[in-house]
Amino acid sequence: MVLLVLAVNVAASLIPSARADTPGRPVRIVALGDSLTAGFGLGPGEALPVVLERLLKAAGTSVEIQNAGVSGDTTGGGLARLDWAVPDGIEAVIVALGANDMLTGQDIGRAERNLDAILGRLKARNISILLAGMRASRSLGDDYANAFDRIYPTLAQKHGVLLYPFLLEGVVLDPKLNQQDGIHPTAEGVRRIAERMLPSVVQLVALATARTVGTAR
Repeated sequence: MVLLVLAVNVAASLIPSARADTPGRPVRIVALGDSLTAGFGLGPGEALPVVLERLLKAAGTSVEIQNAGVSGDTTGGGLARLDWAVPDGIEAVIVALGANDMLTGQDIGRAERNLDAILGRLKARNISILLAGMRASRSLGDDYANAFDRIYPTLAQKHGVLLYPFLLEGVVLDPKLNQQDGIHPTAEGVRRIAERMLPSVVQLVALATARTVGTAR
């Protein structure tokens, strides 16, 4: 934990200290996702966006992370609600969609097009993006799994956005860190995810802050 805080503090030092519009105002972030973001089966204060915000603030980074997770949502659902889920004034978005597309075996091309459209529309609004990837169950077959897994790095490269390769890294398939359904993380599992993601989210905040300052000049 000490090493984690040290790494985050070093990364946070790269964030511009002055905001051109309102100095000291928190960076406003939306976490756009499904039940993994919403905090399915967890108590108040245990969902991923809440834990990330708490860790960032503890490291001295001023942020507000809105939880726009909807249980059962797909990439298509995220695209359909994008404009109201990410209102004006949002500076950064964590896009964490695709798990339900994969679990229901939906067409990979459609999922990729939906994510492509989400990223394109956010970039057009000058919003910084962290794309949180998902990996397919091998039970779906190697061809499907390999094609699905390629979606996230391909789109991150295409749009030039930050990529966190696998949202459930370090937690998936560990019964101690997952609820009885074997899919949704426990509170401890979410904490592990948040700690792993934290340096990437600090990078996102730095990009958003620099972009806001640059736009205002």
